[in-house]
Amino acid sequence: MGPVSAGLLQLLALIGALALVYAPVGNYMARVYFSDKHLRVEKWIYKGIGANPDAEMTWPAYLRGVLAFSAVSVLFLYLLQRLQGVLPGSMGFSSVNPAQSFNTAVSFVTNTNWQSYYGEQTMGHVVQTAGLAVQNFVSAAVGMAVAVALVRGFARSRTGELGNFWADLVRGTLRILLPGAAIAAVVLVACGAIQNFSGIHEVGQFMGGSQQWNGGAVASQEAIKELGTNGGGYFNANSAHPFENPSAFTNLFEIFLILVIPFSLTRTFGVMVGSVKQGYAILATMFTIWLGFTALMMWTEFAHHGPALQAAGGAMEGKEVRFGVGSSSIFAVSTTLTSTGAVDSFHSSFTGLGGGITMLSMMLGEIAPGGTGSGLYGILIMAVIAVFIAGLMVGRTPEYLGKKIGAREMKLAACYILITPALVLVFTAASMALPTPPNSMLNSGAHGFSEVLYAFTSASNNNGSAFAGLNANTDWYNTMTGLAMLLGRFLPMVFVLALAGSLAEQKPVPVTAGTLRTEKPLFTGLLVGAILIITGLTYFPALALGPLAEGLA
Repeated sequence: MGPVSAGLLQLLALIGALALVYAPVGNYMARVYFSDKHLRVEKWIYKGIGANPDAEMTWPAYLRGVLAFSAVSVLFLYLLQRLQGVLPGSMGFSSVNPAQSFNTAVSFVTNTNWQSYYGEQTMGHVVQTAGLAVQNFVSAAVGMAVAVALVRGFARSRTGELGNFWADLVRGTLRILLPGAAIAAVVLVACGAIQNFSGIHEVGQFMGGSQQWNGGAVASQEAIKELGTNGGGYFNANSAHPFENPSAFTNLFEIFLILVIPFSLTRTFGVMVGSVKQGYAILATMFTIWLGFTALMMWTEFAHHGPALQAAGGAMEGKEVRFGVGSSSIFAVSTTLTSTGAVDSFHSSFTGLGGGITMLSMMLGEIAPGGTGSGLYGILIMAVIAVFIAGLMVGRTPEYLGKKIGAREMKLAACYILITPALVLVFTAASMALPTPPNSMLNSGAHGFSEVLYAFTSASNNNGSAFAGLNANTDWYNTMTGLAMLLGRFLPMVFVLALAGSLAEQKPVPVTAGTLRTEKPLFTGLLVGAILIITGLTYFPALALGPLAEGLA
C-alpha cells in the first residue's frame, strides 16, 4: 500500500470513528449541563469553595467567576513553579525563573499550553501532575462552561440568567473530562505509553555523551492533553516522542481525542436549543473546513519534487517515519484548527504552503471544530455575523434561533472577531521592529518572519504549537506571548458572555416566511464563505510576507 492510500484510509477511519460517537457523546454532554442533580463529590466541592450551585448568574456574575477562578489558578501555578526547588518529587530540578514561570502559568490556565522550555529537563513530577495536568482539566472545563452559557443565551428568553459557572465547571470536569481521560489513558498505556513516577535514567552513551530518559505520569497527562485540546507535552518532542505516542494507532487515537468533544458539542448545542438540525448545520460548517484543509495539507506535503522526496513518498523532513506524511498532515491540521497545539511533526519543516495552512488554521479562530468550548462559541459568533450579512442583503432584520441580531449584538460580535487579529499583528510588528527580538529567529527572510508570526498567532489564539525554530525562552517572548495568551483568552470571553446575556433577555421572534433558514445547506455555505473571507481579508498581507512568499519562491 502506498503512502497516499494509507493516509486516505486513516482519514476515513477517523471520520467513521467520530461519526460513531457523535450522537452519544453530544447527547450525554447535553444531559450533564441540563441536570439539576448534584453528585455527592460535587456537593463536597461546592461546600469547600462556598458556592451555591443552584443560584443562577447574570453574565457579569458568570464572568466574575471565570476571571476569579483563572486568576487564582495562575497564581497557584506560578508559585508551584517558583517553589519547585524545595518541593518533593522535583527530580533535582531547580525553581523555574520568574519570566518563564509567568509564561507557563498563563499558558496552561488559558488552555494554550505554549512551552518555551524542555519539559523533561525543567518540570518535576509535582509540577507536572499537581500543576500542569490539573490545569489541563479545568482550563478545558472553563471553555466548555462559557460555550454552554452562550447556548443558554440562545435557548432562554426574558431572563438575564445564564446558569451557574461553578456548577458548569465542576460538572464539565468530573462528568465529562475526567472519565473520558481515564478511558483514554488506559488505552494509551495498553498501547505502550509510559505511566510511572520514576526518576532520571542514564541509558548509555550517545555521540560521546550520556543519554538520559525521564519517567513520569505520561499517559494520564497525554490523555487530557488531547481530550481537553490542551497540547502541552511531558517531553519537548511532544507527540513525536515514543513515550507519549508510541505507534501509528496511538497517533490516530490521539487525533480522535482532539476532535471528539469539539465536534460532538455541536450535537449538545442542537439538543439544548431544541433543534438538532441547527447543530447539524454548525457541524457541516466545521467539517467542511476541516476536511478541506486536511485535503489541501496532504496535497502540499505529498506533492514531492526531486528524487529524494520521491523516494521518501513525500516531504518527510521533520516527520516521524512511524507516522508518515498522511497521518502527520491530519494531525497538523487537527491540532491547529483546534486549540490543541500538540505536534507529532515539526511545522517549521513543512513545505512553505503547508506551514501557511497551519497558520491559517489558527487564524480562522480555531472554530473547525476548535477547542473544547471555545470552538463552539467562536463559530456561533461567526454565525451571528453571517446572519447579519444575509439580513443586509435581503433588507430584513437579521434573526438567529429566534433572536434578533441588533446593533448591540453586532458590536459585541465585531469586538470578538477583531481582538485576536489585533493582538497577532501588533505583537508581530513590534517583535520585527525592535532590535533585539529578531535575534531569536533561527532563519532569515520569509521563513524567519513566519516563525514570529506563527508564535503570536499561536499564543493569541490559545493554540500553543510552535514553528520549531524561534527561541522563545527570552524575557521579551515569555512576557509578550504571556500577555497575548491572557488577552486572547479572556477578552473574547467578555464579549461572548455579554452577547449571551443580551440574547437571553430577548423574547423569541416567531418564524415567518421571510426568516432565514439557518439549518439549511445554503446557510452552511454562507457561513463557510464568511469565515474564509473575513480571515483572508484580515491576514492576507501578513501571510503574503511569510508562508506565501516562501511557498512561491
